[in-house]
Amino acid sequence: MSSPKSNFSAWLRKADHDLLNIQNNLAAEEIPWDTVCFHAQQVAEKVLKAFLIAHGRDLSKTHDLVALLAKCVECDAGLADLESDCRKLTSYGVAARYPDDLFEPGEADGRDVVAAAHRIRAKILSLLPKNQ
Repeated sequence: MSSPKSNFSAWLRKADHDLLNIQNNLAAEEIPWDTVCFHAQQVAEKVLKAFLIAHGRDLSKTHDLVALLAKCVECDAGLADLESDCRKLTSYGVAARYPDDLFEPGEADGRDVVAAAHRIRAKILSLLPKNQ
């Protein structure tokens, strides 16, 4: 999967849609924490991919945020400090969508990964062109 460099803003818009899903779910009477965790992972995945596109890099079809971050670090070594947040979020790209007898995310998990997604998003946005 590859996209023209100018398409990075479309990825950011999609990430914003995931943020809106999180906000809507957090305002619900009953919060589906697995869904919140999934969308937090998606925010991070899409902003990392936007960063790669903005730097003229080709994308691979992956939900592995650590692998995506490694490609981002090739463009900007200062992003390496996001690795722990990426590790935390990666498993929610697939696992949170399916039942798991061993783990079902709760409120603490959800709030933790939403905070991680916001940190990743803020750092990436600070490095992208402002005129999108």
